[in-house]
Order: sequence, then structure tokens, then C-alpha cells
Amino acid sequence: MLHLSFQPLLLELRHPFRIATGMRTHTNAVMTQIRSGEHTGYGEAAMPPYYGENCDTASNFLTRAKEVLGRFKTPFPIENILAEIDAIAPGNHAAKASVDIALHDLRAKQQNKPLWQLLDADPTQMPPTSFTLGMDTPQLLRKKVDESADFNILKVKLGSDDDRAIIRTVREVSDKPIYADANQAWTNREKALELIHWLAGQNVLLIEQPTPKDDLDSAAWLSERSPLPVIADESFQRLHELDRVAGAFHGVNIKLMKCTGLYEGIRAVRAARQKKLKVMVGCMTETSCGILAAAALAPLCDFADIDGCWLISNNPFDLPTLDGGKIRLSGQAGLGLTGPGEIR
Repeated sequence: MLHLSFQPLLLELRHPFRIATGMRTHTNAVMTQIRSGEHTGYGEAAMPPYYGENCDTASNFLTRAKEVLGRFKTPFPIENILAEIDAIAPGNHAAKASVDIALHDLRAKQQNKPLWQLLDADPTQMPPTSFTLGMDTPQLLRKKVDESADFNILKVKLGSDDDRAIIRTVREVSDKPIYADANQAWTNREKALELIHWLAGQNVLLIEQPTPKDDLDSAAWLSERSPLPVIADESFQRLHELDRVAGAFHGVNIKLMKCTGLYEGIRAVRAARQKKLKVMVGCMTETSCGILAAAALAPLCDFADIDGCWLISNNPFDLPTLDGGKIRLSGQAGLGLTGPGEIR
């Protein structure tokens, strides 16, 4: 019998985090555990406010998921279980991801294999992960760059009248490559294209979600003319939306909290590859649990932005190991999660 338990957790950010659409100091999360015999799988739902989930919606959904899981003796076949979980209610993507991640962790532990092995990922193909800098004063931007010493790529939030000044400030103290993320804020596509050409000369490697999520015409116009890859984030959540965005972007950002977890995430990677799209694996503000789940998928992707657990101050687990700016996948069974695992 599969036994699900869950507990809310408020994830506190090390610094106030400002992007084009708002500022926050914390993120709601729910940590899940699924037990079967002597093994326990861990999962996580991380829920920034702009996706409409919170601890109440997740708890209500997981209470119903607990009944569904109680009908299964093992996490096999996982696709059948997750189909029933997905059918409980629409939406609730992060809550569904928490069940998916815990089931995958449990399944890998029962087989005494690291999760990345079950996904047919090759740790030697791990891309470097970026370290995210929210919008801030020049003084704090410089401080955040100092904190990124173990990372080889920076992700810089843009989307204000200060975009060039932000990049110049970063360039005063670092020559590391940059992923630029406008979070839908560039509404004038001609000005956006001019800025992208300028960014290309600043060692910026890609542009993430430059235009409003439903303005696919502007995204397609920019992608056709941009000297840099344009990656969809808010415009793309679940696998069935891939056809809709494929012609408007050069690639997609797959986040487990958007796409309901690893089962759909790996299928989204494969489908994107078939459409000749670039693939980024991203994250929300998450603990090491969610980050290690994304890291198991990362070797199948071109880019990684899975730094969420380095941005919080109350991670209940050990941080993943970084090696040359890349997350090192361990040979430990399951996610490879270590540490006390206590919610504090």
C-alpha cells in the first residue's frame, strides 16, 4: 500500500526577489512523502503566487491524491498512477509534481538505482546551471554576483527601463556568460529586438520569455530576427501546449512544477527534440528535493537553470554538490537527497 503524507513549508529567500511582474520574499511549498514498505520517496510542490497555487489548494488536492494512492500496492506502473492523479482535478500542477517526484524517488529506491539512471540520463552530459540575479540596486547586484562564485553562468532578470544599466553593473564585476530573462515585460517588439542585439554584444547567450505569454505573434517576429535563441517559459507549461508555441520560439523551458513532474517532463524533452527545439530545464524557488529531481533530467537538456535551493535560507536538506558550475549526480539510490530532511 502506498501511504502519502504532506506538510506545508514556507521557503524564505536569502534576498528579496524582484522580477518584472513583482517582488517576493518567500514562496509557499508543500513537502510530500510516499511510503511503501521500508522505502520512502520524497517530493515537493513549490508554488510562486503567479501560478495560482498555494498551501490550501495543494493540501486539498493531496488529500484526494492520498485516497487514490491508497489503492495501489507499489509505484508500478507509474504512468497509470499518475494518470489517475492528473484526473483528480484540472490545474494543481505543482501539487501533481510533488506526487510524481515522490513516486519516482520511491521507485528508484526500490530498484536500488539513482533516479537519473531510470531516466536514461548520462551524468557526463550535465549542462552548467545558472545562478539567478533578481532586479536590484547596483550595490546588491554586485553582492549577488559575489555569491555566485561557484557558478559559471548568471541568469539576470530584466524587464524595466534599467535593463542596460543592470547588465552594465553586472559587467563591472563579472564577465561570466548571461541568460537574460524578461519575464514577459518587453511589449514593444522593435525596441526588444534592438535591446537583444545590444545584449548579444554583452556575452548574453539566450533570451527567456521576452514578450507577454499570449502574444505569440510578437514572439515569432522576434525569434525570426533575433541573433540569440528565444526561449518560452510562461508561454509553455504542459506537453499539450508544445505545438502552440513551437513556431514562435527557438526553445522551451521545462519546469517540473509547471508540467506536473518528471513523467511528463521527460516526454516534453523528447517531443521538443523532435521539433528541433532547444530545451532548458528550469525551476521555481525550491528545496534540494525539487532541484535534484530537475537535475536528473538536466543531462537530456541544452541549458539548466536549477539554482532554486541556493536562493533560500531554510533549505531542509543538504545542498547538491557543484562541480565546475554543474550539479554532480550521485550514485545514491533515488534522488540522491541527503541531510536531515526536517521541515524547519
